[in-house]
Formats: sequence, structure tokens, C-alpha cells
Amino acid sequence: MFGVAAGLSVMGFIPFAHTFACFASRRACDQIFMSCAYSRLNVKVIGSDPGVTAALNGGTHMPFEDMGIMRGIPGMTILEPTDSVMIRDIVRQVADAYGMHYIRLVRRFAVKVYQEGSTFTIGQAVTLRDGKDLTIIATGLCVAEALAAARLLEARGVSARVLNMFTLKPIDQEAILAAAGETRAIVTAENHNILNGLGSAVAEVLGEHLPVPMERIGVRDEFGEVGPVNYLKERFGLTSEHILAAAERVLKRKH
Repeated sequence: MFGVAAGLSVMGFIPFAHTFACFASRRACDQIFMSCAYSRLNVKVIGSDPGVTAALNGGTHMPFEDMGIMRGIPGMTILEPTDSVMIRDIVRQVADAYGMHYIRLVRRFAVKVYQEGSTFTIGQAVTLRDGKDLTIIATGLCVAEALAAARLLEARGVSARVLNMFTLKPIDQEAILAAAGETRAIVTAENHNILNGLGSAVAEVLGEHLPVPMERIGVRDEFGEVGPVNYLKERFGLTSEHILAAAERVLKRKH
């Protein structure tokens, strides 16, 4: 499929090649790397049902490593739209932008966060909630959980900023450094392995420019398993309560 997509791109078409994220990353990595990216073509890779949203498809079809794989491909833009409003706007932008794009797409379990007609800029994080005590940087399925955690923190007198980092690569360094400088504590939350995903990308920025206390919410270097999404979110520590606990830990370290 990705070989055909490469050929279509050479002929001037704009192919959107869609399959499960486990196949679009693990199985087809060499074809995407060599036939598409190395050749500097214009192919849009859509990987659906990422992380725990693979649900009853089971551990073999549950990619916790797809963004990490794609991060290592030169020139690849990586996007994880939050809801149906964002995907409408993002797909139009991606179609108009030449180059390799990986869109990590939740099909059935996305919570609506944005109002109809909202627009977004690829490469720029969205501030969903301002705060001064710490910043929660989330992507994909974990954005709604981050907002819920911020409300729990507010009830405890803690002001939490929430950033939706829907572009993993190129990541918004300016937003990360502003958050680090102003709140002095960071929590990342992702439906992905904490290795090579959002947490790693944010840690790289902080490590090079402005180290502050940081906690990462995500899958702890494990394989997936069969189960309903709500069970899997609890099983792998991706809920608002897990984010709340990480926030409390990072605030202790900050103080």
C-alpha cells in the first residue's frame, strides 16, 4: 500500500494511506522510510486505533510505540488530532502541505473538546486552560483526562495550565519553555509508551534549555492487552486520577 502511495505521489497525486497504527508503523516502517520519506515524497500516513483505543483488537494490535518509530524518520511531521473538530481542520492543512505526515487517529473514543469551526496551527500547542502552579502537557486521548485532572486540582487550590501538544514533531519548544519558566513544573500525558513519545520529546527540550521537575504519564514500557478502553486506561495509568497523582508528586519536587 505504501509503495503504491509512493508511486501516486511521484505522479503528482496526494495519497492518504490508512491502516491500523500498528501496521503503519511497525510493519510498513521500511517502505515508509525508503519509498516515501527518503525519496522526499508527499505521502500522508494515517495510523488509526492507537494505544489503548485498539481495545478488543488486543495486544498485538495495540501500538504504544508508533510515534517513537515515526519520530526517527527525517522530515516526518507527526500529528495526533484530539477530536472530530480538529481532524477536519488538520486534514485540510495536511493536504495543502507538501511532505511526509503521520496522523495518529482515534476513530471511536475521542471526547469532543473543541467548538465547531475552531482552527489550529500545525506545530503550535493549544492552551486549553491557563494556570500558574504547574503545566500538564497532553496529547490525543489524554487531553480530556488532563482537563479533568486540572479540575480536580482546582478543587484542591492548585492552578494547572493545560496544553494540547497535538503536534509531536516539530514540537512547540516555545510553549514548553514558556510553561517551564512560568509554572516551574511539568506533567506530560500520552496514550503511548513514555519512551520516545511526548514525554521524551518534552524532556529533551527541558534538558537542553530549562530543566524543571517533570513527571510522565504513559505506558511504562509494556505490551498491550485485550480489554475495553476504560479498563485499559486504568490498567496502564492514563486516567485523570493518575495525572492528578503525578501533579502532586511534581509539586512536592518543585517546592
